[in-house]
Amino acid sequence: MRLLLATSNLHKLREIRAILSKNKSLELLTLRDFPQFKLPEETGTTFEENAILKAISAAKELHIMTLADDSGLVVPALDDRPGIYSNRYAGENASDKENLEKLINELHNIKPEKRLARFECAMALSNENGDLIKCVTGSCEGSLILEPRGNKGFGYDPIFIKYDYNKTMAELTEDVKNRISHRRRAFDKILITLESLGIPC
Repeated sequence: MRLLLATSNLHKLREIRAILSKNKSLELLTLRDFPQFKLPEETGTTFEENAILKAISAAKELHIMTLADDSGLVVPALDDRPGIYSNRYAGENASDKENLEKLINELHNIKPEKRLARFECAMALSNENGDLIKCVTGSCEGSLILEPRGNKGFGYDPIFIKYDYNKTMAELTEDVKNRISHRRRAFDKILITLESLGIPC
């Protein structure tokens, strides 16, 4: 059985592949296997809309069952920014460092007790004809610090501390992060759908 992961983000690919590492019957493909295909512009207003847009577009074009995600950091004290713009918060081609620096600068104006945040992830699964099968969400709640710590994560991981942990997501081992992340929580729900379709996971 072939499943396309509609991303070329190496960090996301490694995380999902680690979760599915025991499944030998599932052939995982990525957008790196189809360099001629480009995902459409993310025009949705929610993580769910963007995930569905990507999943359906890739499945219709490539005729493969497709799993796509859209995720980001939501900070209530900043009117839920950066939200769906997390990957391009400091500009369309901004680096992780530039996005992080912009957010930290904004957080200086927020009282420490108000620096609450959550990572959100939406995952959409489409069949090979481009019909949406399922869209689910997962979240990971915590708080933010102003001094980045750790080098194991990416994006906003260096300033995000999950509740009940005293380390940033970038300080946690990959194994621990893969158990508690927003992406894992969403993926666990997708696994149920895959198994209902006769795909052992």
